[in-house]
Amino acid sequence: MSDVAHGITTGAVARRLGVSPTTVRSWDQRYGIGPAVRADGRHRRWSPADVAMLEEMCRLTASGVPPAEAARAVRTRRSSTEEPRESLEGTAREEPTGKEPVGEEAVVGKGTGERGTGEDVPASVPAPPVRAAGSGLPLGDVRQECRGLARAAVRLDGPAMGRLLQDVLVQYGLVTAWEEVMAPTLHAVGRKWETSGDRYVEVEHLLSWHISTALRQATVTGSASVPGPPALLACVPGEQHTLPLEALAAGLAEQGLPTRMFGAAVPAEALDSAVRRSGPAAVVLWSQARSTAHHALARHVAGTAFGVRGARRTPLTLLAGPGWAGRPVGPGTVRPTSLREAIGAVSRLYAEPAGGAGA
Repeated sequence: MSDVAHGITTGAVARRLGVSPTTVRSWDQRYGIGPAVRADGRHRRWSPADVAMLEEMCRLTASGVPPAEAARAVRTRRSSTEEPRESLEGTAREEPTGKEPVGEEAVVGKGTGERGTGEDVPASVPAPPVRAAGSGLPLGDVRQECRGLARAAVRLDGPAMGRLLQDVLVQYGLVTAWEEVMAPTLHAVGRKWETSGDRYVEVEHLLSWHISTALRQATVTGSASVPGPPALLACVPGEQHTLPLEALAAGLAEQGLPTRMFGAAVPAEALDSAVRRSGPAAVVLWSQARSTAHHALARHVAGTAFGVRGARRTPLTLLAGPGWAGRPVGPGTVRPTSLREAIGAVSRLYAEPAGGAGA
């Protein structure tokens, strides 16, 4: 008989769905989401209908639905079209009772630090949080989409992450998407990385890549409709963490403001040249750690004047990131403490009369 008639193995269905075999077995054991028929009464063999059921389970959990609720919905849908399942156990599986989950559900979010970005957690827009009871993801009171993104990340489900990130950007806008979905998930996955002997590195890397992709797409989509000199965004020399700066670039693009994003570890000479050549309204310097905060460079940028004699001006210099915490840098600099505050500081420059930015 063909493989279609026999069904496919757990490993094969896991590869097709982009999840681990352990997760597929866990869903079967914990929630009764398993094959309707088993080869030789023992080995799981998944039919096309079974695979479709698992695809629906993946879709629901990636959207933030707790696994137990998603499983009930999937079982209800199957029971409406099929005979009740039979298995070796001969008894219905019980719903979980709150004990520590297994598989992917036990991986994400044992804390709130994030190794890949390290940004201060920005102030959030007040919004009713969603607690997913029984989800097994100790992320606290967070949006449903945050839990869904975390589950998709741990499953290494890139397509699901991409869809969810696009949806939250459209539904909530850049700032809320970053502060209430992206950043909390990055923090939770990063903390799990740090506390598990550098396991789950692949989860953090894939999640960071998809968030970066979504932010850059948002930046490209937003067109600069506000006239004026650009805002220049750069990491200080030696600084490789760019995600918070990418979020700011996307937030400014959402406002229609002109930006120039130079990315990670911009040499001091190159930054000086970029400032003098573009005559920016603002320069944002990102520093992740105090070891990379370049105070002399910040003072130099803040004091750089350009324009015709009698109307020379200097850029407003924003010192973004936890690396700048501590002693003040000097006049002409501000230190925003959140993404929203940084966007507001830059936006106000374009609302001022011409020449008002640092004049």
